[in-house]
Amino acid sequence: MSFEELGLIPELLRAVADTGYTSPTPIQAQAIPVVLAGRDVMGGAQTGTGKTASFTLPLLQRLAPHANSSPSPAKHPVRALIVCPTRELAMQVHESVKTYSKHLPLRSSCIYGGVDMKAQVAELREGREIVVATPGRLLDHVEGKTVNLGQVQMLVLDEADRMLDMGFIPDIKRILALLPTQRQSLLFSATFSEEIKKLAQAMLRDPQLIEVARRNATAETITHRVHACDTDDKRALLTHLLTQDSYADRQALVFVNTKFGASRLAHHLVRQGVAADAIHGDKSQQQRTEALEAFKNGSVRVLVATDVAARGLDIEDLPFVINFELPHNAEDYVHRIGRTGRAGRSGEAISLAAPEEKGRVADIEKLIRKPIEIVAPEGFDPRATRSREPRHERSERSERPDRGERRSRSSAGSAGSDAPRTPRAPRPAQKMIAADGFDFSKPYESATPADTSAPASGDTSAAKRPRRMVAALLGGSGKR
Repeated sequence: MSFEELGLIPELLRAVADTGYTSPTPIQAQAIPVVLAGRDVMGGAQTGTGKTASFTLPLLQRLAPHANSSPSPAKHPVRALIVCPTRELAMQVHESVKTYSKHLPLRSSCIYGGVDMKAQVAELREGREIVVATPGRLLDHVEGKTVNLGQVQMLVLDEADRMLDMGFIPDIKRILALLPTQRQSLLFSATFSEEIKKLAQAMLRDPQLIEVARRNATAETITHRVHACDTDDKRALLTHLLTQDSYADRQALVFVNTKFGASRLAHHLVRQGVAADAIHGDKSQQQRTEALEAFKNGSVRVLVATDVAARGLDIEDLPFVINFELPHNAEDYVHRIGRTGRAGRSGEAISLAAPEEKGRVADIEKLIRKPIEIVAPEGFDPRATRSREPRHERSERSERPDRGERRSRSSAGSAGSDAPRTPRAPRPAQKMIAADGFDFSKPYESATPADTSAPASGDTSAAKRPRRMVAALLGGSGKR
């Protein structure tokens, strides 16, 4: 099947031809005719199979009758709203919208948090038919009355399961209350849970379910393998993998579970001579954009990321993805490795699994319905690598035992495991005598004897103090 057979208009066919695509993917072949017919859709496909174009192309065609070149903002109301969970995904979707709409006089805008709102407000005031937004920043513009959603004809929720995981469902419900009831709604996601299906039933009207692959499936072109190692050896093993001849000069996307862990691991790789950078939620939007651009243009070889970057990263021909830490949720594994093996290309998914992560490996195998091979890394000796590491790097990975524990270990190693432990004699108290002869270890005693001539408590005449003069302005007589 070709794109011409899907019934797309010539302007969109020219834009598709400019990108080099000749035939639609399975999700595009099934979803585009249904969306063009005006039906609500609940679509699911593997990550990297052209899911974005499956709703972008028919959305643009349905808005094409409203395209005009008028400079008046009133001629360009918001007619289509695309909501994404992360900034990176919103930027990727907006790039797709701009790519396919370059031959149509339709305006689009991308609004997300982490940047100043002034530039976004200026764009919205000029008029935009298509708005790609994250939920939080969209509500900020709604509260600021800089965007009007009263004429929205099409709504797209992309990566709806991620919105559920990130707690955006209350924001989504607020946004739905602002939209017209008569609209076409599309819900797309790489994975579908039962909770998402319940949400779709409340949002969509008689939706058509389109699943080109079973739920939570991974691309067949991705090779999965696990390297078993201790947690303390993961850094050394990662460095060993990245410096092997088979992986030399090849880019890698490394996933960790925490923001602090991402920064520390990127810093460690830089010290090992690997060009690396980190991307996570605590970085500003400018820093995240710069890190992505450096990774895409090849100046950064390794990008360490948290799951915030698992959605929306579209990198051509990424050779492999490494899970430095396995995700707590097995479904996140599908999204992580979906960054490689895209558009039919081959890819590798490597996971470093500690003994305490065996349960997560089993959950992943159950989800993707295929066993993952456990492979011993070639040429890796954790003891030799650990001995070459500086002491301060080893102390960063694991907490050192306290002095008593180290002392007991050393004494047990020298005297034998069955040798009786001799009690340590108490230390003699040390005297702390100053230069002037004062002993700080003794309680304080007055150097002068108590004054026995002091008046008794009942004798008030001797202890009576002289009266102070109070100024007349303060209520006194001015006399003593």
